[in-house]
Amino acid sequence: MKLCSYEGGYGVMAGDLVHDAGEAFRAEYADLQAVLAAGALAELETAALANPGVAVDTLALLSPIPRPDKILCIGLNYMGHIQETGRDKPNYPSTFTRYPDAVTGHGQSLICPKASEKFDFEGELAVVIGTPARHVSEADAMDYIAGFSCFNDGSIRDYQRHTSQFWPGKNFQSSGAMGPCLVTKDEAGNWQDMVLETRLNGQQVQHSSVGDLAFGIPEIIAYLSTVITLLPGDVIATGTPAGVGMARDPKLWMKAGDVVEVEITGLGTLRNPVVGES
Repeated sequence: MKLCSYEGGYGVMAGDLVHDAGEAFRAEYADLQAVLAAGALAELETAALANPGVAVDTLALLSPIPRPDKILCIGLNYMGHIQETGRDKPNYPSTFTRYPDAVTGHGQSLICPKASEKFDFEGELAVVIGTPARHVSEADAMDYIAGFSCFNDGSIRDYQRHTSQFWPGKNFQSSGAMGPCLVTKDEAGNWQDMVLETRLNGQQVQHSSVGDLAFGIPEIIAYLSTVITLLPGDVIATGTPAGVGMARDPKLWMKAGDVVEVEITGLGTLRNPVVGES
């Protein structure tokens, strides 16, 4: 099942159509996060598919989980990206946070901030938690996942490097994106078989098997759930492969007028125009 959120509601995506959950269903479950928390995906599918579909391109899509409790991001997590930065593989997952208003939806504008021209693309696979997870073993970790989505961890590189903490460069308003939808685990298939590609103005800039992750998804969930309780709707961005603009010579930064796309096998294509900060 493919799930999406948009201005005014949420629903099930089927091809180029979206079937809204309906007012009665939303009265019980305010958003997709509430649906996941209640384990009510089957009920959502039944309710939504009973309603007529509308063309997805007529909707203003949001991030599939617009206001998650947590967005946790993993840095330096593809072996190719680790090598291009000249670093060694970390002993533990390098973790930082993004805030919800730093992440927009498919088709919405990424904002190139006034403060910097060093706005970089980072195509990533996002994992969405479906069941509360605490002290989870690697062997059981996949059981706690609701689904997957495309993610662009857009980074303002000079602010990212102001200190050893990545936070400043990762939380500018609408600097990242997620979507177009949340694809449930049963439909998405094996994450290790997925291929991720990022394109800037139609030109491929990143291309990698997700299987190149230095820390796999079970390891990440086991590690994070040792520190904190992961809740339904929490988003984990699992890292970006080689090819980022910062590592190129000459550097390749996103700028106003660009279009960036992140495509992952089975999950669709996340597409965003880039605009200057007004």
